[in-house]
Amino acid sequence: MMLVSEGEERQLGAQAYRQVLASEPQSHDAAFNALVDKVGRRIAQAAERPPANMWKAPHYSWEFRTIENNVPNAFCLPGGKVAVYSGLLPITRTEAGLATVISHEVAHALARHSAERLSDQKVVSGATLLAGAGLAVAGGRTGATYAPMAMAAMGAGASVGILLPMSRTQESEADHIGLVLMALAGYDPHEAIGLWERMRAASRGQKKQPEWLSTHPTDDTRLADIRHWVPEAMKYYRRRD
Repeated sequence: MMLVSEGEERQLGAQAYRQVLASEPQSHDAAFNALVDKVGRRIAQAAERPPANMWKAPHYSWEFRTIENNVPNAFCLPGGKVAVYSGLLPITRTEAGLATVISHEVAHALARHSAERLSDQKVVSGATLLAGAGLAVAGGRTGATYAPMAMAAMGAGASVGILLPMSRTQESEADHIGLVLMALAGYDPHEAIGLWERMRAASRGQKKQPEWLSTHPTDDTRLADIRHWVPEAMKYYRRRD
């Protein structure tokens, strides 16, 4: 269910991108900038030539920026606006490792996950408000007193029962599409296993929520899924030097 148009989604993406660039320092590391641009352009070319029944060619105006921030982060906003943070370099290590990350982020944009999440939030917010209003009307003063608590409870229930599982599904879908995308761009999908193993190692010691309360699959779930999908992605792989 999509309640957000592609045009609206791209407009919101462009606005968010401008805000990030205005608030975050761009990296002046020439080698880092060149690597991100090289990998990004290869991924973008692959994204614009999708296999049958995988995704629609987005026809984005692609941009690739690097952010000087020691945080392991990257994103691709609707419209093909990609940024990679310098804190990822110790984890990605190789060109193929960086391709894994950029492919995953681009996959989110290709699958229109931002529009899905905005649509989901609109539905949940609308349903919660309607239920709260109904309680207030039906219950008189008592209903009006308990309506805010009921709305809060429904919001929490919807978040755990609907939005978080949908978010985990989107993360898995981005992993799946990302493997195909990096293969089409000439990067061996097997390299994704090493990248996500390094991601797991980098997050050791951090307190984590149980999977059912998390927006992301557990590291073990993610790695198991990726190992399962790699043979499929290899069908699209053609090595490029």
